Amino acid sequence: MARLNAKQIIEREAKAQARKDEWRSVYEDCYRYALPQRNLYNGYWEGGVAGQNKMTNVFDSTAIHATQRFANRIQAGLFPPYKKWCRLESGTAIPDDRKADAQQALDAYTEIMFDTLRQTNFDLAMGEFLLDLAVGTAVMMIMPGDEVTPIRFTPVPQYLVAFEEGPFGNIDNVFRKLRLKAEAIVQEYPDAQISQQLQDVIDRNPSKEVDLIDAVIYDTERAVFCYHVIWPQTQQELVYRTMRSNPFVVARYMKASGEIYGRGPLVTAIPDIKTLNKTVELVLRNASIAVAGVYTAADDGILNPQNVQIKPGAIVSVARNGGPQGPSLAPLPRASDFNVSQIVINDLRMNIKKVMMDDTLPPDNMSARSATEIAERTRELATNLGSAFGRLINETMIPIVTRILYVMDGQGLIDLPLRVNGQEVKVSPVSPLAQAQKLQEVQDAMQYAQIAMSMGIQGAATVSIQRLLEFVADRMGIDSQILNNSQEQMQVLQAAQQAAQQQQMAEQGAAPQEAMQ
Repeated sequence: MARLNAKQIIEREAKAQARKDEWRSVYEDCYRYALPQRNLYNGYWEGGVAGQNKMTNVFDSTAIHATQRFANRIQAGLFPPYKKWCRLESGTAIPDDRKADAQQALDAYTEIMFDTLRQTNFDLAMGEFLLDLAVGTAVMMIMPGDEVTPIRFTPVPQYLVAFEEGPFGNIDNVFRKLRLKAEAIVQEYPDAQISQQLQDVIDRNPSKEVDLIDAVIYDTERAVFCYHVIWPQTQQELVYRTMRSNPFVVARYMKASGEIYGRGPLVTAIPDIKTLNKTVELVLRNASIAVAGVYTAADDGILNPQNVQIKPGAIVSVARNGGPQGPSLAPLPRASDFNVSQIVINDLRMNIKKVMMDDTLPPDNMSARSATEIAERTRELATNLGSAFGRLINETMIPIVTRILYVMDGQGLIDLPLRVNGQEVKVSPVSPLAQAQKLQEVQDAMQYAQIAMSMGIQGAATVSIQRLLEFVADRMGIDSQILNNSQEQMQVLQAAQQAAQQQQMAEQGAAPQEAMQ
């Protein structure tokens, strides 16, 4: 594929943005009621005020809390902070006689990778990334950093991103809007080709914000990702790079056939969220009327309905309030009470929490939870995620690890001669959610071993203790550094046999002496 110029990239970005605008009504409602602080629709990017109040239309915070708990639970289950949540393992293409040595090297790389992540903002960025994933689509940009922060993780709000899908359902081409101060362009992109027109802007007004577009487009002929930074005002290309790895990680929570963008649990819960928000708004208005009241006042003139305002503390001018003259001031009768709303509100809140998987743990005021209960609750969460769990692994965890290893390899932190493709190197999740499923396999294997051992010699002959232990160590993600290899196992067995023979000989030598005495 020939290299695209700035005009062609701008045209493709406009088409991708037009397809994304078809989702605006869906995503905008989710952000307005469940993630108002991250809502960029009708905000700063569209001519609004950067520090505007985004909670004016929110009357109930159930969806906000449930969304935050959803993101926190997914992060704790799949990407727990300051813990190892995956392991690099040798794939099927590695010969059996080389797997042990390859696994030791991969375990060392895993240790280096997580030591590097602890020096970055990964945990903070992942929290924001999962908040967007609750809506349906989340984007993370992973770029090389400096000596202090080796890798930079930037969670990009989906409002700023439009993308194109490849032939196999993967996201190949990504277009992002960004806004930088003129003086920061050179700092952000040291290799930028600054035109005279842009240099004039930097010199005259260095604090002026400049709108840019960066695009990643996959070149199928060369099998590389082309990275462009465009100044759309003049259709100039400032940066052009080629890389073997896509810096953007795009994840969809759930995707329907024929659609590019994802649908998250908030899309499912938004009807209940909007109904609950409106119900609470009506309850608050009814309560304010009940507290302040609405009154009528006698007036000799003619009542004009256009001037009547029904609100707390309002006084409505009327001709009379009963009797020959009637009282000067009288309360306006209310139609009915709104007490039935409490039943509706409670049902709606329960439905929202169920959709957001916010009911998988008992309340905090209960007694201390046992390890078994926590394990069962974790397995329940993994079950509730369903197909989304596999998509989280394939579209989030594996691409993130692949990109991290690529950046670390480019910085000289590791030297990975193998490719992370499932054949040479595969990414195996060892987070609590993944371990919950693997522990079930361990329990099944141990239960079978106990049954086989209870069947006598014939049953015990069906179980290989060595292979059973290797299976358990693999499923539990045990580091290979604490396991003996085949030679070390043979040495331990030989030493144990020699010790047993010496003890037997000692016992046999002691028996005649006791008989003589």
